[in-house]
Amino acid sequence: MLRAAAPLCLALLAPLAWAQALAAAPSPSASSPVPAAPAEHDPAGDWPMAARDHANTRFSPLAQITPDNVARLQPVLERATGAERGHEAAPIVAGGTMFIVTPYPNELLALDLAQPGFPLKWRYRPHPDAAAQGVACCDVVNRGAAFDAGRVFFNTLDGQAIAVDAATGRELWRTKLGDIRRGETITMAPLVVRGKVLIGNSGGEYGVRGWLVALDAASGKELWRAWSTGPDKDVLIGAAFKPFYPQDRGPDLGEHSWPGQAWKQGGGNVWGWVSYDPQLDLLYYGTANPGPWNPEQRPGSNHWTSGVFARRPDSGEAVWFYQWSPHDLHDYDGVNENVLLDLPIGGRTRQVLLHPDRNGYLYVLDRATGQVLSADPFAAVTTSLGVDLQSGALRYEPSKEPRAGKPVRDICPSSPGAKDWQPSAWSPRTRLLYIPHQNLCQDATTSSVSYIAGTPYVGADLKMKPGPGGHRGEVEAWDPVARKAVWTIKESFPVWSGALATAGDVVFYGTMDGWFKAVDARSGKELWKHKTPSGIIGQPVSFLGPDGRQYVAVLSGVGGWAGAIVSGNLDPRDSTAAKGFVNAMRDLPQATRKGGAIHVFALPK
Repeated sequence: MLRAAAPLCLALLAPLAWAQALAAAPSPSASSPVPAAPAEHDPAGDWPMAARDHANTRFSPLAQITPDNVARLQPVLERATGAERGHEAAPIVAGGTMFIVTPYPNELLALDLAQPGFPLKWRYRPHPDAAAQGVACCDVVNRGAAFDAGRVFFNTLDGQAIAVDAATGRELWRTKLGDIRRGETITMAPLVVRGKVLIGNSGGEYGVRGWLVALDAASGKELWRAWSTGPDKDVLIGAAFKPFYPQDRGPDLGEHSWPGQAWKQGGGNVWGWVSYDPQLDLLYYGTANPGPWNPEQRPGSNHWTSGVFARRPDSGEAVWFYQWSPHDLHDYDGVNENVLLDLPIGGRTRQVLLHPDRNGYLYVLDRATGQVLSADPFAAVTTSLGVDLQSGALRYEPSKEPRAGKPVRDICPSSPGAKDWQPSAWSPRTRLLYIPHQNLCQDATTSSVSYIAGTPYVGADLKMKPGPGGHRGEVEAWDPVARKAVWTIKESFPVWSGALATAGDVVFYGTMDGWFKAVDARSGKELWKHKTPSGIIGQPVSFLGPDGRQYVAVLSGVGGWAGAIVSGNLDPRDSTAAKGFVNAMRDLPQATRKGGAIHVFALPK
């Protein structure tokens, strides 16, 4: 429709038998592409990293597919990946090859786009520790890989970073970064900047202390590690650190804003997206929720969690920080994408950062200083009363603040936020940000919890439910200059896939009940859709094939936190399962099934 107490560990969700082999040929129901003679390779048609570019725009400059012809789009490939848990990755494309990272066991697949049927060139099996499945918070997902200088970089659930030769799949190096015995995993897609591979960890629901690490792309050697909590020396805060707001200034806030030694189990993990501005030479990334979820156990602002850092890529030195949700009350994290743009704000062009946060606000920040230029709700919000643009402070609604043993009703957004990790897309043609997100609220009760390494450290029981209007998902086109939505599409289920914008003025996204959709970028009108066997939570991409045709690709395979009821075989009668997400998703098993496949589409020749 268009208008202008269950623990998180997957070992307790449900066991799942894993497929052992990749299908060697396309599904019989899908026609195989027969490329023409390979054209000279055009890197502009590649998709070398999850977001396509360092600015995190997820915009394709390809324009063969338009609102006038997208209805003719046809499937040219549907092939099983060999895994059946949640497929959250973006397939990446470079030099005539597509690379796909599966959820655990994190196999890396290379498909030859220059050959009929896109056959498998090679498959690399990293053999991660199976025990990692038992401490993965929200399904055994992986969000993608990165290509740079003939190498493919990706991460495994058990905390390893790996580089392989893109031509052969030969392992070049692997570096162990985390410890699953503490509940530490890695699910994010790496980013390569100036010869450095940037990777962060997951595990806040286990009291894991967050970090971002830079590895040498040639050797895998660790060059620096910036912790999200603790003393300034650990957080790489020095004389160059100049945050815009006074509340973020002062020595060792990563210690002093926590009670006692609580910062050591403070979370702030880095499992979302990293952006890079080469002109300012700054990295930007968000830090996740503090631990535990029960805020009464951690009085204080809980720096440097649920915020955004700007750092120098060569040294990791912090330049500024802004906290989206100080003393995070509802597990709102801060890891969502930061889209780097130059926009006319206040009568002049500003270097800005766009961030649709889980707390429900679309932030526009000056990316040189960290000043908040605007912050407007893009979804239903009951937990706060807005953002004070003078102080930068989020103004909490006192009636929604959790108190141990006291149920709090109608918390909007729910803990997955108005939008979770699923990335938005920007079009420089329409100058709109396309935001896939959810419309969920929750009832919550908090309780005291003790820290035991490697076990859930949460202290909250939730029951999620549809938000206002009864639908659970939306795709929204947002004008960051006018500070308003231009159009909104309502979906029955949360829109857990990323979005893709193209120069043909078509926007693509997937739904959890398995529809891959194309809509008009300017009006939101639905133009085309295709049903996939399993729900879509993967990030769509577009690329130019060696035959000169524009393709669109996406992974299907429902799962993640939102789809755990299906991928984890959870009982729909248990309203507390998957930390209460099942309560909002009881009907998903009737709408889709488990699976895992790559889907590629193109216009007919």
